Amino acid sequence: MGVHEGRGTLAKALKQLENRWGEAKMSWMDTQTEQFEQRYLIPLQSDLRSAVTAMDHLAVVLSKIHQECE
Repeated sequence: MGVHEGRGTLAKALKQLENRWGEAKMSWMDTQTEQFEQRYLIPLQSDLRSAVTAMDHLAVVLSKIHQECE
């Protein structure tokens, strides 16, 4: 799997997580909901967005390396 495919898979998984969490929050609304979101989901979403950004940067670098080696 290349960087582009991995990035796409990760971005898709993040979108699914956000959609399913939105669905779950509609029926799970107590103090534990907020704690779960703050403790796990918000940091995870932030980390996944950072990873996607890093993968975009890596794809550019790898493309330049590939062009220079031709």
